[in-house]
Amino acid sequence: MQLSKDISQITPLKRIFTSMQSRRPSSAAVALAVIVACQLMFVLDATVVNIALVPIENTLHFSRANLAWVVDAYSLTFGGLLLLGGRAGDIFGRRQLLMFGLGLFTAASFMGGIATSATMLLVARALQGVGAAMAAPSTLSLISTIYEEGPARNKALGVFTAVSAGGGSLGLILGGALTSWVSWRWVLMINVPIGLVVIALAPRFIPEPPRNGGRMDVRGAILVTGAIGTLIYGFIRLAEQSSRGGTIVSFAAGVVLLVSFVRVEQRVAQPLFPLRLLSNPSRAGSYVVMMMVPAIMYGVFFFVSQYFEGTLHFSAIRAGFGFLPLTAMIFTLSRITPRLVSKIGARPLLLFGLSTLAVAAFWISRAHASDGYFASLFGPLLLFGLGAGTVFLPLSATILGGVPRADAGAAAGMLQTMQQTGGALGVAALTSVALAHGRSTALVVGSGVVVVALVIALLTIHPSRTRTMASAQEIAEEMEALPLFE
Repeated sequence: MQLSKDISQITPLKRIFTSMQSRRPSSAAVALAVIVACQLMFVLDATVVNIALVPIENTLHFSRANLAWVVDAYSLTFGGLLLLGGRAGDIFGRRQLLMFGLGLFTAASFMGGIATSATMLLVARALQGVGAAMAAPSTLSLISTIYEEGPARNKALGVFTAVSAGGGSLGLILGGALTSWVSWRWVLMINVPIGLVVIALAPRFIPEPPRNGGRMDVRGAILVTGAIGTLIYGFIRLAEQSSRGGTIVSFAAGVVLLVSFVRVEQRVAQPLFPLRLLSNPSRAGSYVVMMMVPAIMYGVFFFVSQYFEGTLHFSAIRAGFGFLPLTAMIFTLSRITPRLVSKIGARPLLLFGLSTLAVAAFWISRAHASDGYFASLFGPLLLFGLGAGTVFLPLSATILGGVPRADAGAAAGMLQTMQQTGGALGVAALTSVALAHGRSTALVVGSGVVVVALVIALLTIHPSRTRTMASAQEIAEEMEALPLFE
């Protein structure tokens, strides 16, 4: 030990020794890697089963109508329970709830991987959603407690949002590879070893922020879960059946429950979601846009994957890799976007990304089988990845900027509620349009949804430059020093 210390003082070896020490992964960097691994699993499982649906149907004897629930059972419980997970993390401890949720998610993944019946698989998928809903809000809120607001947090959010935005399309690639090379069961079983490793590392590297204490807002939890659940169910039923009676009842019940939730939150001392967080117009607008963007993203994943396999007759693995331009663009931008936010601010980047997404979605709607993949889809998917890669970080930074640490879990829970709910509602609603008017029209409608999101952003989102901008040189140096990118 003394020899090492003496050597470190010898010039010019001192600089080399110091450099070697500085390049060791810091605890914060390892914690970020653990958090990102969790988020990647949760986002992957929203899409990873899409390309595996045909072999799942054949193996477990699903009916065509019930097959959609392999995807929807996860989205329904995940989106419906996210706010509860965010508040529970504030009260019981974010790291503790992260580990509990991840443990449930891992066990449910194993259950789904060995499923011998359709019912067993659907129960497993629903339990996966419960586990993800308990753990996911803690992933984002832990970043806001580990990293102080500023360049360091922007850098961490850049990694996190890249995984959040690109994980869905990466799930399609991974699902195709595992289905073609091993078995559809491994699209679920792959979570087991990763989950066990993360559970082992989390207590060592992730700090437990102070708990806020207090009581759970049980009434609020029941109302918001019921509201989101019935709205998602209503859109799912709208896509599945010609009768609209049950759909209207679901929508009406969802609206009544949502209004009741708002009234309860105005009265309770410790609300599930503090409505004061919406008093900031930029944050409120960002929440709305954060719901609308995944609606078109997951719609594109859903329709294009079917287009690959059903129209272009791609194999599962080829269909998965067909999304590579989109995925590669998102992950490439994960390193560039924090620099751009620091240099030009969140608002210009957000408006550019939304405009690009709208154009790309419309371009995808024009695809024809006679043109082939490269002529009809390679370009628009690349453009879609450009838009997606430049939207999520500005939104996340705007939502979390200036949030008191006591409300970090609730703010993060609402952010991810908007993501998951938007994705589920988007797929269900656009599928209904596709059944009535065709896939091309559904994608045009999706493009219109992004245009509406752009208008909302123009009118409401004006984030503080002091909270979203930093020195471009400083952020570049920090990105280079982050071990995850080396």
